[in-house]
Amino acid sequence: MQRRSGPSATPPQDAYERERMESVRPPGWRNPKPAGRYNLMVVGGGPAGLVAASAAASMGAKVALVERALLGGGCLNVGCIPSKAIIRTSRLYAEMRNAEHYGAQVPGDIRVDFPAAMQRMRRIRARISRVDSVQRLSAAGVDVFLGEAHFTGIDELSVDGTKLRFRKALVATGARPDTPSIPGLVEAGYLTNENVFDLTELPRCLLVIGGGPLGCELAQAFCRFGARTIIVQNLPLFLPKEERDAAQLLSDAFARDGIEVRLNTAAVKVRMEGGQKLVDLISDDYQSTAAVDAILTGTGRLPNVERLDLNVAGVDCDAATGIRIDDFLQTSNPRIYAAGDVCLEHKFTHTADASARMAVHNALSLSHRRLSALTIPWCTYTDPEIAHVGLYVREARDRNIPVRTITIPMHDVDRAIADGEEAGFVKIHVKERTDRILGATIVARHAGEMINEITLAIVARIGLRTLSRVIHAYPTQAEAIKKAADVCAGALGTSSIRSRLRRWIAR
Repeated sequence: MQRRSGPSATPPQDAYERERMESVRPPGWRNPKPAGRYNLMVVGGGPAGLVAASAAASMGAKVALVERALLGGGCLNVGCIPSKAIIRTSRLYAEMRNAEHYGAQVPGDIRVDFPAAMQRMRRIRARISRVDSVQRLSAAGVDVFLGEAHFTGIDELSVDGTKLRFRKALVATGARPDTPSIPGLVEAGYLTNENVFDLTELPRCLLVIGGGPLGCELAQAFCRFGARTIIVQNLPLFLPKEERDAAQLLSDAFARDGIEVRLNTAAVKVRMEGGQKLVDLISDDYQSTAAVDAILTGTGRLPNVERLDLNVAGVDCDAATGIRIDDFLQTSNPRIYAAGDVCLEHKFTHTADASARMAVHNALSLSHRRLSALTIPWCTYTDPEIAHVGLYVREARDRNIPVRTITIPMHDVDRAIADGEEAGFVKIHVKERTDRILGATIVARHAGEMINEITLAIVARIGLRTLSRVIHAYPTQAEAIKKAADVCAGALGTSSIRSRLRRWIAR
């Protein structure tokens, strides 16, 4: 059990929290009387489970959903929604301090009101919780059971002693933080995404362990709120799966923000002394100690497969990688499917949503939609943002696909110049001698919005040259995509003209 530690790491019971809890786990909720046999039993009420239950109910199926904690899962309660809310506020503070860059005066007294920022986050979270509420699900015809579920057979499970039978089931229990095994960490207390949003007091000094998306996003946000922030990453750069120049731009941005960056560094021990947490760090042969008020871990996630008794249902799973599924999201028990973080490598809310819809159709409609057919974009919401879709160059080369890369720096884009947001680039990979888009990486202030155009092109099999004929509103930062398309069209067009000219001369 993770200890709640750090400055005021106890959820405040204000009106917004009461509203959220009324939506996601009403205190007086009574589970309904079970139906004889459900067409679909959904275990887990996070993004995947909610989408699956609603979709199945809209198809006329008799559906039950079981949730042991809070409806909305990690995304609503401890993930996407609260993190993006505080990131937005922290970005505003950064812009105020940098007002001279925009031809404005820096406010004379910039005081960070961290409790107000967290209250705004709670207000936003409570508002969005209405969409994920027990009341909405029940109104849609879903039987909602709040309690602990475990399988008791290949076609039945128990919720706190109540037996529920099903024809098909979907396990969508999500994932939880994977805490690093550092001696003394548990005893000293630490934060994860599951309790960091309970803070009402800003830590004076925060150590972030892990350079993945979560660690990078929250390190930058807390630094901009005014916390002295140290980020420790045991690799040469952040975001190890991303392209090196993209990760380097992020590292440069961290340095500008004042984050103390320690790459190739591991935290090896934690101890308490004088009310502070002392963290021993090792980088190559160099040892040092960081004295901090709070430690945030962001080193990955583990699937929630414990306590489900999946073996009783004949479902194969692994504690580290989750439930084993085929390309149709079916488990080793043909009656049971899985979706979302409990079984997928890409643990994103939008991937959970897409896989849940696919699983419902495959389970109830006898369709055969393949997981491998999905095109999945993702984005890390730092400043600048880093978004990606499709293949990286190394992946294309591993598949013996010849690659041509077209790169447009954001400092060549008029709107990025006007916005003072020139750090970054649009990089699009196409198959050599064609305009077939293989993948793209975008580093920009609004990369998460921009990547969707490339994703659509890949899914619809629209070549990059075709995008050059799409009129983009001017001026926008997405013009960088059109610039890349123009380069591709020009290169292919020039080649075609030369070929026709050679044939004409040879006549």
